Amino acid sequence: MFDVIIVGGSYAGISAGLQLARARRKVLVIDAGVRRNRFARSSHGFLGQDGRDPAVIADQARQQLLAYPTVQWLARSAVSAAKEGDGFRVTLDSAEQFGGRRLILATGVVDELPGVPGLAERWGHSVFHCPYCHGFELDGGKIGVLAASPVAMHHAMMLPDWGPTTFFLNGVFEPDAEQLAQLARRGVQVEREAVVSIGGERAAVSLASGRVVELAGLFTQPHTQMASSLPAQLGCAFEEGPMGAFIKVDAMRETSVPGVFACGDAAVAAGNVAIAVGEGARTGGAAHHSLIFR
Repeated sequence: MFDVIIVGGSYAGISAGLQLARARRKVLVIDAGVRRNRFARSSHGFLGQDGRDPAVIADQARQQLLAYPTVQWLARSAVSAAKEGDGFRVTLDSAEQFGGRRLILATGVVDELPGVPGLAERWGHSVFHCPYCHGFELDGGKIGVLAASPVAMHHAMMLPDWGPTTFFLNGVFEPDAEQLAQLARRGVQVEREAVVSIGGERAAVSLASGRVVELAGLFTQPHTQMASSLPAQLGCAFEEGPMGAFIKVDAMRETSVPGVFACGDAAVAAGNVAIAVGEGARTGGAAHHSLIFR
């Protein structure tokens, strides 16, 4: 019986585990090794790590966590979880089962991208969703926003701070008169012609007429889905965010299921590495407190 089982060993899960390890608690981390940002070449906005390879950040963090003797790590997938007695039972894809007094879900989300040919191949390289993570590196070059949801309007209003912006509506979103005036004040060019494909070394947008718009980078709005079925299996409540549902937590990062905590992208409307690390630290501390004071 572990004190805490953490499902998901990316930035949030490792950060949560570190707090518990330093409290000398027995921790099991179960991780399938599929980070959401595995397509990106560099990570930005995280103090002390700006511009580094996100895989290197994760690997070094994992090594630091495993230096604590009370931590075990299993490179497997957790396929089910259920309440059992005073704790929880987690079953792996290998059919192995482990028990924990508390459970932390750092299971992440999956990005569902617009089905435009050539877009998925450039995801994380020249097609992005977070301007704070990738906008600066475009060096003030021409930027595109490809509408995939109403969130596109927010994107289009933000991105002129990083470069001249073209808003490709692509039949998905149509700004009203007030929104068009707002876009005009921000200097955003509105393009209504249908997008056929994304090509080129960076992000060359091919339109239905054959015209090609060369860009330094393109931003879009993925729809997110839970990367794991465990939150639903356990009966966790969800909230609906601008990009998809996320696990509802209280101020102590506890879900609607007592003893189950959540952190990382699975439990925020939108996040990045820095946010994941911070929320993971809060969650690890909260889970530890619950072992003592309840």
